Amino acid sequence: MAGVKALVALSFSGAIGLTFLMLGCALEDYGVYWPLFVLIFYVISPIPYFIAKRVTYDSDATSSACRELAYFFTTGIVVSAFGFPVILARVAVIKWGACGLVLAGNAVIFLTIQGFFLVFGRGDDFSWEQW
Repeated sequence: MAGVKALVALSFSGAIGLTFLMLGCALEDYGVYWPLFVLIFYVISPIPYFIAKRVTYDSDATSSACRELAYFFTTGIVVSAFGFPVILARVAVIKWGACGLVLAGNAVIFLTIQGFFLVFGRGDDFSWEQW
């Protein structure tokens, strides 16, 4: 039952993050939908981790070059997702208020993604593969 509660909490936090993102785009004062391109970063951020998990077979090792490279690429993707709305606001494509809402949405969404991997990546009998 704890897994179902975690799934509901992660769904709720993901909805909150996407709400911040949509507010940064759709409010009447802002009205520009360029910040929606951070959705691409949300989708591609776990891909290096999935590839590294599939390629490395030695789960006993504390570290491997493939995992470290995946962490590096994932960090670059996350930093790019936070930098993209700042650059858009700096060149006056979006307003700074929209940038703040998108950055808040980024923080919530990336914490949700991390929470997903912490809760469902343990390898116990309750995993995300059942869903």
